[in-house]
Amino acid sequence: MSASVVTNSSALAAAKSFRLRLIAAFFAIYFLWGTTFLAIRIAVEELPPLFAAGVRFFIAGTILYTFMRVKGEARPTVKQGRSLAIMALLMFVVVYGLLFWAQKYVPSGIAAVLEATIPIDTLILEMLIFRQQRFRWAVAVSTLIGFVGVGILLLRGNGQTYGLLPCFAILAASLSWSLGAVISRSFDLMLGGAVLLALSAAFGEMHPFPHISLRGVEAELYLIVFGSLVAFTAFVWLLAHLPATRVSSHAYVNPIVAVALGYFVASEPVTLRTLAGTALVLVSVFLILRPAKQFA
Repeated sequence: MSASVVTNSSALAAAKSFRLRLIAAFFAIYFLWGTTFLAIRIAVEELPPLFAAGVRFFIAGTILYTFMRVKGEARPTVKQGRSLAIMALLMFVVVYGLLFWAQKYVPSGIAAVLEATIPIDTLILEMLIFRQQRFRWAVAVSTLIGFVGVGILLLRGNGQTYGLLPCFAILAASLSWSLGAVISRSFDLMLGGAVLLALSAAFGEMHPFPHISLRGVEAELYLIVFGSLVAFTAFVWLLAHLPATRVSSHAYVNPIVAVALGYFVASEPVTLRTLAGTALVLVSVFLILRPAKQFA
């Protein structure tokens, strides 16, 4: 067998392996992240919200950090530590503290759609606040479509049982995530768990210590293993191999998964207004995440 044949065989095997990992990684951020909204809803039905979020990220962060150290990677530098502190505050403490609390009152599908506004928030911050992108009318119109969709979701009536405050909390969480992403431009570790647990104690969630049911344990384990360890690792791997805009496509797949699971598994109501608002938000996100040259 010639050297060229061996080389070609190795290249084909490597390409096949990469494609399989690509498929598995996109499955993780598309489907598994979409299912976490229902898991969060279950977790906060059984546990205090800050406590549930803190346990998830403290355990997941400890495992990821230990794995990093075992692989021989260096500890974060002082500069990295500052960046990680900002991320821990904006992208984990604020985001998941608000999200876990809000999902005590908001259906998981609606929560997923509201969180899908992250690309919209990011674009607004980049264009209007930090001037990292030039203003484009086509993008502005796409953003407006998204906000119209959110407005439809927040309209009262038709037996709507969830309040506006939890919805605004989710929107604030999305804005905080976008702000952290724009400021730090890095995503190295998950360090917000300890702060969330401290806040849980400060707000009295641990006095007395919450009863942890089997259902709550199952929801937490699902969030830790599939939501954080598997999907987050896949997300980081994809960012290292593909453009961020392509990886960000999970933003308009997760809500579809969440709404479907909420309807078929948790019997959450899905009205025509919900579908209309969801469709407008997803169209907006799709248009925003397209390559910039398509907006010319």
